Amino acid sequence: MRSGAAEKTDFMPKHIARLLALMVLFGAVAYGAKQYFTVDSYYIYGHYRGNAVADIASDKPKFKGPAFCAPCHAAQSTEWSSGVHNSADLGKVVKCEVCHGPGGSRDVKGPYEHVSTGNDHPNNLKMAEPTDTVKLCTLCHEQITGRPAQQPQIVVADHAGTLQCTTCHNPHSPKTIAGSLLAGAPPGDAAAGKTLAAVCAGCHAAPAGAQLALAPSLDGQRQAYLVEAIRAYKTGQRDNKLMLTMVQNLSDADMQNVAAYYAGLSCRSGGGQDQAAVAAGHALATNCVICHGAAGVSRQPLWPNLAGLSRDYDVAALKSYRDGGRKNPLMSVMAKDLSDADATRLAAFFASTQCK
Repeated sequence: MRSGAAEKTDFMPKHIARLLALMVLFGAVAYGAKQYFTVDSYYIYGHYRGNAVADIASDKPKFKGPAFCAPCHAAQSTEWSSGVHNSADLGKVVKCEVCHGPGGSRDVKGPYEHVSTGNDHPNNLKMAEPTDTVKLCTLCHEQITGRPAQQPQIVVADHAGTLQCTTCHNPHSPKTIAGSLLAGAPPGDAAAGKTLAAVCAGCHAAPAGAQLALAPSLDGQRQAYLVEAIRAYKTGQRDNKLMLTMVQNLSDADMQNVAAYYAGLSCRSGGGQDQAAVAAGHALATNCVICHGAAGVSRQPLWPNLAGLSRDYDVAALKSYRDGGRKNPLMSVMAKDLSDADATRLAAFFASTQCK
């Protein structure tokens, strides 16, 4: 009995000694870690690093600000500085590096250690060029309950399908429609264009009343739009063998001249439409007038005027966009749910509008 009691007495102190040794070891490690990782200036002025501000100030700037971008990107900087993204009064100041990433980087030296070196754009750092603008823009503009009213909001699926935001919007000045800055393109020589356009007259400039139903009137269309349309036929982006034959030998200057000639003409309104169809088409045109104008006269140089086009031509065009014959991502979305009857009503409305 005494031997068992002695063994029991020796057993307990041994474990207690080990536990105490472990606690002492843990305390020593914790104290050493605190001494090693705590910055010397900690707690000089309270519960923060006394030299924190000086250390941060000595870091290499990672974000450089719009002034850094302006010398090399003057046009984009001008658009941004006068656009809605730079509107402090509305609480919106979206700077270049919000979308393109920082203009600098910092070398990594170790944890909790400030750095003053790193790569810089454009020398050895390439800034990002966003490709998925739907994902980027909707960070602020997707319709969410409680979002500030200053930020226009959209239901992404209903707004423009899978189209990228830059299809319509200038990314540096979103209220400006993409392509509108091309209004300053060379004006072209209308007199030279008239000579070149003689071969076009059979389809596009026949006397009033004799215009081919499925050939659009070009009179009064915007020059930038006509140039882009001619170029699209020449490159095959618009698939039309007859038009390819007509434009394949035109130089860039020829395109500008032909476009200048037609842009200077007065278009002819297509009156005499069924008024019930016109009224129904007017009600359907809510989404169309954003691009093509309330009266069928586009406000943007890269989009066509619909006033002055024949009803039959417009119907055929809408059906072609709907069915995939014409390849345009925006128009395909707009026309995808149109019935034949609705296409006819829309065409009747725009054919009835007055030319500029």
